[in-house]
Amino acid sequence: MEGMKGAVLITGASRGIGEATARLLHAKGYRVGLMARDEKRLQALAAELEGALPLPGDVREEGDWARAVAAMEEAFGELSALVNNAGVGVMKPVHELTLEEWRLVLDTNLTGAFLGIRHAVPALLRRGGGTIVNVGSLAGKNPFKGGAAYNASKFGLLGLAGAAMLDLREANIRVVNVLPGSVDTGFAGNTPGQAWKLRPEDVAQAVLFALEMPGHAMVSEIELRPTRPPSGPR
Repeated sequence: MEGMKGAVLITGASRGIGEATARLLHAKGYRVGLMARDEKRLQALAAELEGALPLPGDVREEGDWARAVAAMEEAFGELSALVNNAGVGVMKPVHELTLEEWRLVLDTNLTGAFLGIRHAVPALLRRGGGTIVNVGSLAGKNPFKGGAAYNASKFGLLGLAGAAMLDLREANIRVVNVLPGSVDTGFAGNTPGQAWKLRPEDVAQAVLFALEMPGHAMVSEIELRPTRPPSGPR
């Protein structure tokens, strides 16, 4: 592990992009806090990553956010960055979505990110600044069939993050959006093992890049796509 760097709170850290980000940042010397609902997987990952802080919690619950940020400051003396990565997807035609499914997606993907920003900012201000990385999706710009709830949540995340960037940049807090295309995970019922897709580690590299920009500079948005479409070269 490289020399110790800042303290980063990562949501959705028990699998997929969140897990890959936690592993990469830990290897690069960051102190990592791992927030997710799956406590068993979270504890197993924390046991692998020496010094990592497991933070079982639900991003939809404000009390869980308050506890997570307080635990980061107590364990590491600061919070230097937040990676808003937790997300869910329910893919159905708009008229088949239930209100409960709509609320699950919006509350997790959008309200969860808002609550994270709201609770992280005071801690970032206490240390004189920091970075908020929101792992969104190209689905935040490109609607697709069956994506009504997911598209709405990711379009909304871009609006939230854009306003937050303007609110916070003068306080030395950078807000960065990482927007991947198709990633090879089991997200939303997809089958892993599709070679044409991005890997979670690719997205983790983009998060690392955002965190390690010089302090006077900010990349406000990073788009990632697979180099080849599913059908191969055309």
